[in-house]
Amino acid sequence: MVAGGFGAGKTTLVGAVSEITPLLTEATLTQGSEGTDVLAGVESKTTTTVAMDFGKITLTSQEPPGIVLMLFGTPGQDRFRRIWDDLATGAAGAVVLVDTRRLADAFDAVAYFEQQQLPFLIAVNLFDGAPRYLLDEIRHALRLDDATPVVTCDARNRQSVRAVLSALVHHALTRLPTSPRATLGAPL
Repeated sequence: MVAGGFGAGKTTLVGAVSEITPLLTEATLTQGSEGTDVLAGVESKTTTTVAMDFGKITLTSQEPPGIVLMLFGTPGQDRFRRIWDDLATGAAGAVVLVDTRRLADAFDAVAYFEQQQLPFLIAVNLFDGAPRYLLDEIRHALRLDDATPVVTCDARNRQSVRAVLSALVHHALTRLPTSPRATLGAPL
């Protein structure tokens, strides 16, 4: 799963790395969303995800079979939060994409994945002109334990996103049960 606040770059991340044409459920923001969607810090945003984004990436070319990730980008607004439960079913892990201009928007995603006991990492999207913080400062601000990875990324850059997804897979694998039947796609 790729989650985070409204305007954090989730759709961009999925689109930047997907090997297939991503399925995007973008809709134009309307006057009906005024007062509901807070645009502070993302005033130029004109669309929003209303269901999910879907993409696919193979992280390794080793045969068989390589690590293939199905990417599900979540909508960022609270009114679409019910979709998260469906997307989390069977998920191996999650990326919480963070915009430092709106850091508080990450709290709901962090709390959700902690409650679900789903491995996750924080990926700080390096928006042009956004405030820069040390990763330990972000860890402290989000009240994360030391075991939760915090990395930076440029959600527009394929290699940067691949690195984030590789870090997530590594983190999820370290959290797998020791059972020989445990697999990456199995519920954790």
